[in-house]
Amino acid sequence: MKSLNPLITHDPVNGDELIVTRLEGQRSGIVIEGRFSLDWMGRLTPQQLTFVGLLVKHRGNVQRLAAELNVAYNTARNHLDEIVAALEYPPEYEDDSSRVNVLEQLSEGEISFEDALELLSR
Repeated sequence: MKSLNPLITHDPVNGDELIVTRLEGQRSGIVIEGRFSLDWMGRLTPQQLTFVGLLVKHRGNVQRLAAELNVAYNTARNHLDEIVAALEYPPEYEDDSSRVNVLEQLSEGEISFEDALELLSR
């Protein structure tokens, strides 16, 4: 089986979202032609798609994802916020409920005790 290239999601000339015009079954050789949307995947870069895949692998646990990527929790969270912005969903407004959010993340095991202390001290 030949090696496949990563999914390109944006037109390299003008940055517009691409559409898919041909699908091919690797084993069967069947070809389907038409105009297909990449939907939400078309709004993300290949790196963001990889991040989303890893996030699903870790069942949404950003702390574990950060550990696998060897980055700080806040760095991983920033990547997630960028993905949310690319999907046109604004990040939640942080107010007094952010303390509650940190405690919920801690109780769910999504962040470590040290990360929780750091976030609460801000």
